[in-house]
Amino acid sequence: MQIATTPGSDRYLITVSGEVDLATSPDLDTAVIAAIDSGISSVVIDLTDVSFMDSSGLGVIVRALKRCREAENDLDLVITNERVLKVFGITGLDQVIPIHASIQDI
Repeated sequence: MQIATTPGSDRYLITVSGEVDLATSPDLDTAVIAAIDSGISSVVIDLTDVSFMDSSGLGVIVRALKRCREAENDLDLVITNERVLKVFGITGLDQVIPIHASIQDI
């Protein structure tokens, strides 16, 4: 898994690629904490290039949502991979977290 972070003036972008699983999800969790701690009011996690996500990755996203709500931040996801979208649909997270097809849609 690769993670790139881009703090901006209005949002903090976390771009993830590869597989988000038990071995790599702690790195994503660390990136989310850094984003929230930066003081920017909007966090965007771009999962466009994620090829696989297991329950530990979903756990990171759920914790990110909880942390963002506690900090009164917005959380948006960008997902285009049908397999990853399906996981969010099955779990119902697609009804709780805004999911977009591109960064430009936010």
